[in-house]
Amino acid sequence: MTEHEFSAVLAFVFFALGLTGLARAAEPPRAKKVPHELVKHGQARTDDYYWLKDRLNPEVTAYLKAENDYAEAAMGHTEKLQEKLFREMKGRIKEDDSTVPFKYGGYYYYKTYKKGLEYPVFARKKGSTEAPEEVLLDVNELARGKAFCSVRFPAIRPDQNMIAYAVDTGGRRFYDIYFKDLATGGLYADKIAATSGNMAWSNDDRTLFYVKQDTETLRWERVLAHELGRPEDKEIYFEADETFEVTLSRSNTEKYIFLRSGSTLSTEYRLLDADKPSAPPAVFQARQPRLEYDIEDGGDRFYVLNNGDARNFKVSVCPAAATSRSSWTDLVPHREDTLVEYIDVFEDWLVLKERSGAQGGFHVFNRSGGAESRLTFDEQAYMTDLGDNYEYRTDTLRVTYESLTTPGSVYDAGLKTGEKRLMKRQEVPGGFRPEDYRAERLWFPARDGEKVPVSLVYRKDIAPRGGKNPVHIYSYGSYGYSSDPYFSSARLSLLDRGFICAIPHIRGGSDLGRRWYEDGRQLKKKNTFYDFIDATRYLIGLGYTSPAHLYAEGGSAGGLLMGAVANMAPELYKGIIASVPFVDVVTTMLDPDIPLTTAEYDEWGDPNVKEYYDYLLSYSPYDNVEKKAYPNLLIEAGLNDSQVQYWEPAKWAARLRDRKTDKNLLLLKTDMDTGHGGKSGRFEALKLTAFEYAFMLDLEGITE
Repeated sequence: MTEHEFSAVLAFVFFALGLTGLARAAEPPRAKKVPHELVKHGQARTDDYYWLKDRLNPEVTAYLKAENDYAEAAMGHTEKLQEKLFREMKGRIKEDDSTVPFKYGGYYYYKTYKKGLEYPVFARKKGSTEAPEEVLLDVNELARGKAFCSVRFPAIRPDQNMIAYAVDTGGRRFYDIYFKDLATGGLYADKIAATSGNMAWSNDDRTLFYVKQDTETLRWERVLAHELGRPEDKEIYFEADETFEVTLSRSNTEKYIFLRSGSTLSTEYRLLDADKPSAPPAVFQARQPRLEYDIEDGGDRFYVLNNGDARNFKVSVCPAAATSRSSWTDLVPHREDTLVEYIDVFEDWLVLKERSGAQGGFHVFNRSGGAESRLTFDEQAYMTDLGDNYEYRTDTLRVTYESLTTPGSVYDAGLKTGEKRLMKRQEVPGGFRPEDYRAERLWFPARDGEKVPVSLVYRKDIAPRGGKNPVHIYSYGSYGYSSDPYFSSARLSLLDRGFICAIPHIRGGSDLGRRWYEDGRQLKKKNTFYDFIDATRYLIGLGYTSPAHLYAEGGSAGGLLMGAVANMAPELYKGIIASVPFVDVVTTMLDPDIPLTTAEYDEWGDPNVKEYYDYLLSYSPYDNVEKKAYPNLLIEAGLNDSQVQYWEPAKWAARLRDRKTDKNLLLLKTDMDTGHGGKSGRFEALKLTAFEYAFMLDLEGITE
């Protein structure tokens, strides 16, 4: 037996026997190899760690726990630093806090947080924000004794006398729905098990529409109606196309419930009459290939955001009595330099959320006179969105705002005057002063000549181009989701220790419009990875840092980015953090029984087609692990993950352990209780962030 073989056997014995301490820290566990052949398009691949997919196999659990024990042992010397970081980050959160109330009907709704408690309390006040508080739901009570508890804001019945609320205690995003009578405070006997949590009330105050997902693929596929007191629910719609998913929402006018069937590149809406819940849904516009649209009700007409001959989307209008595409008339034309992300409609106003030059803003139209105005902000890089707007008859628009140096803020904007009134800005205890930090927006040339923006933030008292600053660089780059420059109070723990934090706005997102997304998907996906690597080299070239001080991070599809970058340019990074990473791309996309696979073909490509198979195989992180040196790696997984199955990061870690030639740290940390989003409590989640920061700070030699 060779020395390597002996070490591998010894390591496996350690974790199989449950040994702890220094022995395990010195030699990490190695998963056994069980060759499994996968054949497609006449090509065979051998997957030695395919067996890790069997979550019922006790050896799988033993391996994951052994990796967790090794990670804890390897990071044991940083426990005091982790605790200090946790206390810092927790100390920047105002424990007794509440959101800005929003008006709906005759009440003002909000949520509060109490000192020392992990979860929110949903509450309301009648008629005025000065009225006595009425508690709707205390999530802390629901979460008592549970390792995980996710509760969304309740669905308020139109008569305001009942709520339906959805609870997930497993982390796999299966929500049970309960009904609470707000007059008596009692729960109804009715319970709907294992739903998506997406629901909407009809106007009869008895019927709740909700969405059910497939128990295996997790595809949101069915809409059902539950009538209070009736034991059996009625199926309203089943989406037969496996590449489409369904969602529900109520129109601002409260006349309709929108039933949306959507894939990556096609949409179809159906209208449910909110006053007639037993009436069948009516198709708004039948689905067409590559036609995406969203609708809002304007009373006598519908407003349609669509990409018909409009890559960056335009706004059309049609009469309520004739909704097919032939009746659509363009209202706001397509613009090559401006993406319309979404719209909202009020009795007198049409509001467009737009993005131009990697910056968001609002374009406001008076519906009767056509007068236009814009709501913008002054910082170089920021993010803004619509807030809670539930009143159809209003002249006030609620928006949210934050930047790399400005904490989360809520504004009420006068639609007649354009005046913005600051309702609340997130309080950051602990001495935070925004004037101590500087944010920048730079543009760098990618390898194909594209100009790509990158946002930076750092303390003003450091020399930003000294060449030795530690840099944390993060991005996402998929599904058209833009990597907005958000505020993070936790991030201050890095900035105050001399880090520069960077967010490259890479292709695959929509930061520079729909073209930006299209240039980073399917057969152009590698542009996403190239942009991130080129951003890294740009920062090095300008003297912000060097490879000895660079730390990259991404999660989910951003974890795929991390896996690809680790294979393509490992020499650029001291450390990489990959959270719930989608790294086994080819095998996952060839398995239609795995959650999300069939609905993802338009994003990644269908590997059943050889052209896409070859391209996916050329960058799939798991398939491209080589015998070479890799950076220090922290890989995170959730056993109950519904988006990226735990075995993808587990297999990737196992193959990296087997093939990498360096002595750098490789940690696999699996949360055995949660899913894709990690811990559910507002403080518990910070412990993982503290672990991640300690991983980077320790590599950087920062101990305090």
